[in-house]
Amino acid sequence: MTDRLIIFDTTLRDGEQSPGASMTKDEKLRIARQLERMRVDVIEAGFAAASNGDFEAVRSIAEAIKESIVCSLARANENDIRRSGEAIRPAARGRNHTIIATSPIHMEKKLRMTPDQVVEQAVKAIGWSRE
Repeated sequence: MTDRLIIFDTTLRDGEQSPGASMTKDEKLRIARQLERMRVDVIEAGFAAASNGDFEAVRSIAEAIKESIVCSLARANENDIRRSGEAIRPAARGRNHTIIATSPIHMEKKLRMTPDQVVEQAVKAIGWSRE
């Protein structure tokens, strides 16, 4: 068995989470190209379902990047996963990064789900991402 370190970079999505921080599509594309040159394995290009601007940025990066895997963040719901899939469709190597809240307070207050319902939703999401 060989161990392999996989670099998963979230700069293009998570980098905009600080108040006042934002990047244009062209800035994101420039950064994505540099990440590819540095041989980053996976580039999380954005959250395609968040806005048309983020969708377009993810799609542009998916079209331009050939070596790294390009992914888009998606919540564990069908609409997010479909939108993410549309954005990364042109990628040579694409991936959905599907998430769901699992802390007790998030499950209860944000999702209004029991732990069993959260697991059921996550399993459903896996099915959606394979269609």
